[in-house]
Amino acid sequence: MEVDSLDQLQRKQSTYLSFDENFEIQKEVYRGQQYSQIYFARLHMMRTLLYSLVPNWKSHLSVCTVLGLEEGKECIIVGTLYKHMKLKPCILDEYSKERSVAPLVKPHNFMHQDDYLVLEDESGRVKLGGTMLSPSVYVTGVVVALHGKETSAGAFFVEDVLEAGLPPQIERPLKSREEKYVVFVSGLSIGKSSSNPLQFQLLVDHITGHLGDEEEQGLAAEIVHLVIAGNSVEVSRGLLNGQNLASKDQSRLSEPFKELDIHLTQIAANLPLDIMPGSSDPANFSLPQQPLNRCLFPGSATYNTFRSCTNPHCFELDNIRFLGTSGQNIDDLTKYSEAKDRLDFLERTLRWRHLAPTAPNTLGCYPFTDRDPFLIDRCPDVYFVGNQEKYETRLVKGLEGQSVRLIFIPRFCETGLAVVVNMRNLECHALTFGTQFGS
Repeated sequence: MEVDSLDQLQRKQSTYLSFDENFEIQKEVYRGQQYSQIYFARLHMMRTLLYSLVPNWKSHLSVCTVLGLEEGKECIIVGTLYKHMKLKPCILDEYSKERSVAPLVKPHNFMHQDDYLVLEDESGRVKLGGTMLSPSVYVTGVVVALHGKETSAGAFFVEDVLEAGLPPQIERPLKSREEKYVVFVSGLSIGKSSSNPLQFQLLVDHITGHLGDEEEQGLAAEIVHLVIAGNSVEVSRGLLNGQNLASKDQSRLSEPFKELDIHLTQIAANLPLDIMPGSSDPANFSLPQQPLNRCLFPGSATYNTFRSCTNPHCFELDNIRFLGTSGQNIDDLTKYSEAKDRLDFLERTLRWRHLAPTAPNTLGCYPFTDRDPFLIDRCPDVYFVGNQEKYETRLVKGLEGQSVRLIFIPRFCETGLAVVVNMRNLECHALTFGTQFGS
C-alpha cells in the first residue's frame, strides 16, 4: 500500500517564461567601437527617467547642463558619476612593476580617503563637493540627479541627491498561491580538490525525491525548479596554458564536465533546471556571459527541462519574476565601494536601476552600441546573487509598494548550502547538506 501511495505522488508544475534575450549577443557586431556608446545609452535612458521624477522632487528648480552652470545659482544637474580613485589598479603599473622599488600592494578594497566624485554629461564634467554624496557609497557609472550650486572654485556643491529608486513592479496576489518551491545553488566547483561529490549527490537525491520518508518526498514534490548560479566546474589553471594537451591531461580537463552532466541528467529527468555560467566556467569572460554550450552536457541536454542560460539571468515562474547573476557584479562593487552589510550592495543596484554599474569601467562587458542591457526597467520579485561567502537574505520595500526578496547564495562547495524560496510568500530558508564519516 505504501508503494502505491508513493507511485501516486506527482511533482507540481509551474509556467516558465525566459527574458534572457535581452542579455543575448546575437546581431551585435564588433567593429572596434569604444565603450563611450554604452555610457551614452545609459545616460540617455536614465536621464529621461530622472527628468520625469524631478517635478515631484524639486519643482521650483531648473535643470541645466554642466556647461550651463552659473556660480552661486541653485539648479539641478543630471549626469554619470565618475569616481577618481587613488588606489585604483592601472595596467601601466603592470609594466612598471619590475622597475619599481616598492612592491605593488594588492588590497581587497581600493578605497582611499582622498577619493572624490565627478559628474559628467555630454557638455562637460564638474568636481562634486559637500557631504551629501559620499564617495565610499557610489561608483563610476551611476546616473543621478543632483541639487546644488557652483562654487567660486568651479566645483558643484551638492545639497541633495535623487536616485532612480526601485523600478515599477506588477502587483500580484501572492496569498492565494499554493506551496511551490524554487531551489538555488551556486559554486558547485566540481573538479576542485576540496569538492565533495557525495555532498552534491545528497542535494540531487533530495530534490528528486530519493531521500527521506513519504512526508519529505511530498515536500520534494513541491520543488518546481532548480537554478544553478555559476561556477559549476573548476579546471586546474595549469592545464590551460595554450599548449597541446597530452591524453591524460585531456581526460583531467573533461572529467569535471562529465561528472556534472551525470548529476544534471538525474535532475533534468525529474524537474526543470537552469544553469548559468560563472567566472570559472567555460564561457566568455565579459558580461553578459552567454549560455554554456550544450555539447558540454550530452546527457542532460537531451531533456527539454534542461536550459542553459545567460548571466545575468531573468525569468518568470507563474508570473513571479526572478533576476540574478553569478556574483561578478557584487564582487566588483565590494572592491570599489563600501557598505556595512554586503546586502547593501545588492540593494543599491536596485535603487540605481542597474545590474552592473561598474561595467565597463572595472568590470568587463561587451561594448554595446545602442543599448545598455543591464538597466533594470521592471522590479523583480526575487533578486539573487550566486557565489557569495555566506547565505544572507533581506526583504526590500519600495516607495510605490514594491517588495523584493534579496538573496545571497553561498558557494555550495565550501558551505554545503542551497537556498529554497517559497513562491507563495517569497519566504526563503537554507538547506544544508553534509557528510561525516566515523573513525
